[in-house]
Amino acid sequence: MSKKTKNVAFIGVCTALALVLSYIEAILPPLFAAVPGIKMGLPNIIIMFLLYRRGPAAAIAVSLIRMLLVSLLFGNMMALMYSLAGAMLSLIVMIILRRLNFLSTVGVSVAGGVSHNIGQILTAMLLLETAELGYYLVVLTITGTVSGMLIGLCGAALIKHIPNKI
Repeated sequence: MSKKTKNVAFIGVCTALALVLSYIEAILPPLFAAVPGIKMGLPNIIIMFLLYRRGPAAAIAVSLIRMLLVSLLFGNMMALMYSLAGAMLSLIVMIILRRLNFLSTVGVSVAGGVSHNIGQILTAMLLLETAELGYYLVVLTITGTVSGMLIGLCGAALIKHIPNKI
């Protein structure tokens, strides 16, 4: 099997894993019923792994494909817009911090989680034409930090225990 074929297969498996994690996250009860929109970001475990093992192109590809599939299967176009805004800002921040190489995997993940929330809130503020949504960033920064830590720890474990030769 050629290297290109192996790479395509590997990206396909990672996309499938991220999609399964998205589904698991969708069927789990809300973490905080009183605070809408909070998710753990389980698929980002795969994105973190790819960012560190295969580089930005693979992480971006899997992230975009997963978001498109999730919106087709479980969501709608508005959900896709919010997801794209959050994910793209998050990926840009994580790619930059990864290249600077002064934060751990957990630090990069926390920055990504918080950036994701900022991207979504800014998009909502623009689309709904209301600045008051900015106050929600306080709650989302806290939850983004906690979930970013958990995702970063899981991603670090995958990076450590799965060989680079795959």
